[in-house]
Amino acid sequence: MTKDMLRRFIGSAILTVPIVLYSPLGTSLFGRELAPPFGLPPKLLGFVLTSIVVWWGGWPFVSSAWRSLRRGDLTMMTLIATGILVSYLYSVAVTFGLPGEMFYDAAAMLTAFSLLGHWLEMRSRFATGRAVEALLNLAPPTARRVRDGREEDVPLDAVALGDILAVRPGDTVPVDGVVTEGSSYVDESMLTGEPIPVAKRPGDEVVGGTRNQQGAFRFRATKVGADTALARIVAMVREAQSSKAPAQRLADVAGKYLVIVALAAGVVTFAAWLAVGHHGVSFALSAAVAAVVIACPDALALATPTAITVGVGRAARAGVLFRNAAALEAAARVDTVVFDKTGTLTEGRPSVTDIVPAAGAGEAELLRLAAAADAQSEHPLATALVAAAKQRALVVDAPSQFEAVPGQGVKAVVGGRSVLVGNRALLGRTGVPPDLDREAERLRAAAKTALYVAVDDQTLGLIAVADRIRPTAHAAVRTLHDRGIRVMLLTGDSRATAAAVARTLGIDEVRAEVLPSDKAAEVRRLEQQGHRVAMVGDGVNDAPALAAATVGVAIGAGTDVAIETAGVILMKDNPADVSAALVLAGRVRRKIKQNLFWAAIYNMIAIPLAAGVLYPALGILLKPAWAALAMSASTVTVTFNALLLPPLKSAP
Repeated sequence: MTKDMLRRFIGSAILTVPIVLYSPLGTSLFGRELAPPFGLPPKLLGFVLTSIVVWWGGWPFVSSAWRSLRRGDLTMMTLIATGILVSYLYSVAVTFGLPGEMFYDAAAMLTAFSLLGHWLEMRSRFATGRAVEALLNLAPPTARRVRDGREEDVPLDAVALGDILAVRPGDTVPVDGVVTEGSSYVDESMLTGEPIPVAKRPGDEVVGGTRNQQGAFRFRATKVGADTALARIVAMVREAQSSKAPAQRLADVAGKYLVIVALAAGVVTFAAWLAVGHHGVSFALSAAVAAVVIACPDALALATPTAITVGVGRAARAGVLFRNAAALEAAARVDTVVFDKTGTLTEGRPSVTDIVPAAGAGEAELLRLAAAADAQSEHPLATALVAAAKQRALVVDAPSQFEAVPGQGVKAVVGGRSVLVGNRALLGRTGVPPDLDREAERLRAAAKTALYVAVDDQTLGLIAVADRIRPTAHAAVRTLHDRGIRVMLLTGDSRATAAAVARTLGIDEVRAEVLPSDKAAEVRRLEQQGHRVAMVGDGVNDAPALAAATVGVAIGAGTDVAIETAGVILMKDNPADVSAALVLAGRVRRKIKQNLFWAAIYNMIAIPLAAGVLYPALGILLKPAWAALAMSASTVTVTFNALLLPPLKSAP
């Protein structure tokens, strides 16, 4: 439909150029009458070209208006079709004998400008349905079922409750279940939003769509098909997207009443000139048609899409993408911003934040040995240690011996020295006295993971690893507060971690340990209280809440699901751009109101002039050709006003 509207606009615009050039309006503008090509009469050229524009280019408006009239409804399409058909049919009548002046140019310009406006609006209105598709793609197409001790690949829909399924390193868990044998770490960030994989042992639950990191295990399927967590998330996204109310269109409301005003103006003008005038039926009919044509909403039809198009372009250059006009309009009314934590206010990956050496030890040696011991591990905490060592240009030697202790840490031999890196339980298991407990408790209170490092049975120090707060998160919260917007943190992380982040950033309210379904419910609770909510997130677990919010905002580095579900995408991974997006949306909304105001003022002044109110006293009568030019001038006015929208300054 969008492509068809674009084709109609391009074709109509091309044909409108010669229609205007060889019309009375073109003669008035250029000061000379241009001769049509091939010796064609101007009337015949205008009739042929305008007929194509009206009945092919303008058919969407005419057919839509007819359907609306059959339902007894008046819409913007009714008004546009009325203006097109009245100007066209009157010109046809003049072409074939009726006294008067043709204005095919009015019909053609109205059709072309309306097609442009509706194409721009349609292109932004039709959001794709790829969010659900992206969710469903998280589940693998097949599962590895175990029968009689042998493994076999079967389609996912062939898995039944109670089946034993095998998962190897790097596999995606096919359905929900309970581990029966083996152990591993599973990345559950799609569900919880947390980047650190979770240890899985017999008796632990696994969720379909999560990804196995290391190790292999088997599990018994407990939920399949529509009952899995992934399927429930899909259902919630569908429900939220389908229940989202369409944005209100002030232009549609105005257009509904302007249809009545335009038709009434034409009837009253015709009747008045017949009753009190002495200029004949032709004069009365010409004035009536001019009144109807000039009331047609070139400016009104473009008031909303032009401002939105300019605003979206300004935002895109600053790295803020609005999915459609409804999202932009909704963002202008937001009074509460709800942030996810991981990957939104934080970087979404663990990194070294503190190095606390024991007495007599050095930071560089402590980090070098810890990174060397973890060099062969794929655990995210180990990756953070190695990355920190490389960032400091430390030489990380490969260990001569390495052993991963599930749930506790690693044991390794580095340069002939025995090195332990892990939690307090690892030191207790090997008989090393866990010194620095007070420092470890301080780090844990700050929502950091404290790793003990012991060398040759002596504690060498502590290394703290945490998901760092984004440098721009402070500015994000501060600028929102400056605009009087309430800020809330909604996360699946622990209460202690969430409280520490909220305390650091000055966030007003915290909801922690929240599952995806509860996130969406929390957003709905806020909206039921009368708040207009912007939900900001980046993960699959945020998708239902993003869809349920007044407007969803996705951080650009987030999952495809979050981006497809959200109405606003921040391309620069900068939460401070949330405030910039809301400011831009407010400016666009004001431009829309200004454009609608100017369009209304234009009609209030132009309709009486076209009807000939000033003709008896001052001899002023707006000719049909100049009525068409006035329509174009009103369009230029609202377009120029939209172009005055200041550029959006992205947060640093």
